[in-house]
Amino acid sequence: MAKDTPKDYRSLVIYEIYVRSHSPQGTFQGVAVDLPRIKDLGVDIIWLMPIHPIGRLNRKGSLGCPYSIADYFSVHPEYGSLDDFKTLIHKAHALDLKVMIDVVYNHTAHDAILVNEHPDWYHTGPDGHPATTVPEWSDVIDLDFSHLELWEYLISALEQWAGLGVDGFRCDVASIVPLEFWVQARTAVTRINPQIIWLAESVEARWVAQRRSQDLQASSDSQLYQVFDITYDYDVFDAWKNVIAGSLDLQLYLDLLRLQDCIYPENYVKLRFVENHDNERVMAVIKDSARALAWTAFQAFNKGAWLIYAGQESAAEHLPSLFEKEPLDWGGYPLADFHSRLAAIKKDPAVMLGELNWIRKEPAVLGLWYTPVGSLAGIFNLNGESGQMEIDLPDGVYSDRLSGQNIIIRGGRLDLPSSAVVFNCQPDRPLPAYQTLLF
Repeated sequence: MAKDTPKDYRSLVIYEIYVRSHSPQGTFQGVAVDLPRIKDLGVDIIWLMPIHPIGRLNRKGSLGCPYSIADYFSVHPEYGSLDDFKTLIHKAHALDLKVMIDVVYNHTAHDAILVNEHPDWYHTGPDGHPATTVPEWSDVIDLDFSHLELWEYLISALEQWAGLGVDGFRCDVASIVPLEFWVQARTAVTRINPQIIWLAESVEARWVAQRRSQDLQASSDSQLYQVFDITYDYDVFDAWKNVIAGSLDLQLYLDLLRLQDCIYPENYVKLRFVENHDNERVMAVIKDSARALAWTAFQAFNKGAWLIYAGQESAAEHLPSLFEKEPLDWGGYPLADFHSRLAAIKKDPAVMLGELNWIRKEPAVLGLWYTPVGSLAGIFNLNGESGQMEIDLPDGVYSDRLSGQNIIIRGGRLDLPSSAVVFNCQPDRPLPAYQTLLF
């Protein structure tokens, strides 16, 4: 596995940007001018969705999907020039921000450069023509990794971007690209920059099982940790969505979080989020804004790196189309302070050094990052209840890290917050971790 992955990657805050929609210009420059504000949110890494030219043949929408790539070695001319991209990297680094780019190696556009140069490097369908193994992805065709020359070609692109100062790679559907390729790729890139951060978009377990039943490539999250520092939490994301919808008991989701602790390497890092470019905005899914904020705080508090999708700090409900130009309607940043406070909590020593326990305390949930010298508690009112709850923490007056208001625990009880509170504390003892395990 990636044995040298630092545990403090669990405190990273990653900010996802779709260059086309981030500003009215839809350019690298439009992103660059926004970097100081993004830095003030407490962000560590900006992740740019694919920056490469987009194919025209069989494209979806009028502008095409950024994940239908025509050339891995150049940038999309609508975003600007390569020099503009270098300037963006320089400005980000000057603010102590790292830059991560999307790597899309399972497939290319139908009219990618490689189609003409190396047509034999493609998976073919029954008719002998290049095809995709995912029918709904009609705008792309799959690469065939049985050709080792393809490996060299793709790795050389990673080496180019690492050499230009890119700090990390978010690897699209990494689970369905051969693991052996990723091993070789990381080894090669490490020679250029050993500090590159590798984030895998791992896929849902049901999709792994489905592909394997069809004799197609699919790696589990456990396998991906042989190479990657961070993987998506899609292994439990469907369960989370079912809890949100009220069709699954919260305890099962907490048990699944515990299961992650049991089955993954000791230094595993998950990417936690409530929305991204593939999933609806949390404010659209959870109409009660207090509950939406409670779940946002829960996932930020959760063990793992934390993802903010651009627009989230503006309480956006609309998810920009991947296929058209839909600049974000910022309308101010009403949740900027909330997100920046959550980002600061990710850097708390208790989060950096402690162990996290999730405890079901009806009608809310208590999370506790415990260390013997100081701990961090979070109470999350995920169902929008009112009243009081019991809590196994010393009586006293505490300061809420999210609002600055006082929290009073008296007689082992406190008033439920409208959404969430987070406060530093010092329990007399570690609290029991998971009260009822279903496995």
